[in-house]
Amino acid sequence: MTDRVESDDEGEADGLRKIIHVDMDAFFASVEQRDNPDLKGKPVAVGGSSGRGVVAAASYEARKFGVRSAMPSVTAKRLCPDLIFVKSRFDAYREVSQQIRAIFRHHTDLVEPLSLDEAYLDVTEDKLGIGSATRIAELIRQEIRAKTKLTASAGVSYNKFLAKIASDQNKPDGLCVIRPGEGAEFVAGLPIRRFHGVGPKGAEKMARLGIETGGDLAQKDIEWLRAHFGSFADYLYRAARGIDLRPVRSSRIRKSVGGERTFSRDLSSGSELRETMEDIIDIVWGYIERAEARGRTVTLKMKYTDFQIFSRAKTVDRLIADKAEFAAIGRGLLEDVLPLPMPIRLMGLTLSKLEGANERDERRPDAQLSLL
Repeated sequence: MTDRVESDDEGEADGLRKIIHVDMDAFFASVEQRDNPDLKGKPVAVGGSSGRGVVAAASYEARKFGVRSAMPSVTAKRLCPDLIFVKSRFDAYREVSQQIRAIFRHHTDLVEPLSLDEAYLDVTEDKLGIGSATRIAELIRQEIRAKTKLTASAGVSYNKFLAKIASDQNKPDGLCVIRPGEGAEFVAGLPIRRFHGVGPKGAEKMARLGIETGGDLAQKDIEWLRAHFGSFADYLYRAARGIDLRPVRSSRIRKSVGGERTFSRDLSSGSELRETMEDIIDIVWGYIERAEARGRTVTLKMKYTDFQIFSRAKTVDRLIADKAEFAAIGRGLLEDVLPLPMPIRLMGLTLSKLEGANERDERRPDAQLSLL
């Protein structure tokens, strides 16, 4: 697929940053298709296929059928009967990630990884003196393709918020540029669901309030937003105007990483809860690997049917070695609270007291992700 460039960034206004957001295309699944030619062009899901397995990543061929990450495998198979499941290989993904980051650092030291497959780059003063962020993004995508045989999409703009939105605009294998002065207009036409941090429930609430697009959001003043969205209001107000003052940070400390699942029906039996725990362990460990995080504390979170939240944690005196140890601790925490006093509607696991983790997920301060 050829590059699709909406504009260039020559003649950027003085004093504005030049930010690139690079995001690999269907990263885990693409690595599997690259390494196994028999999978090329076929719908592929990385993850477990049996029982209560979950999709960790899906190829674009699978996404055409509605298959998405964190989707139960049985649902994915129903949507795409020809779906091919492969087990995750995080060592392979990490090796490719290291190649990609070396390419980034050839152009700038201001690289802020978000996970194994995406990062922000500040190229306001690039090492090679190229000067054009658009040209640098093109070169990076070419180098990634040449060295890894994989494709990446990139967004170029004058702040992180816009660059990240732009990188998703022309996926896969695309490039989008939002120049100074274009941010507010670009954001105005976006569905509100495209705003990072606005999930399905948030989008539903906004729809009830008459907010469907960035333009609708921009019509609301800060007092109105605070009345309806509390502390989230300041972010929404700035985002609707294409404003983001956050710098690219080459290192920031993530506090925790985890995931939680809200059930379609309340669960109470030990067998169901144990099966669910295995499901959560698989997908959360995937998040941990993507973040290259290691920690010492595992926390089990539950929300009872009456919405009361209960948690229990265990801390060890060293970094948790691997998935097997993480799983054993999670299972132990669950066994300690069985039988439950009442059914639960949500369960989650979190790893904290981290060392060596990459930048936290910008949507939530502790990278606690919903599994559904």
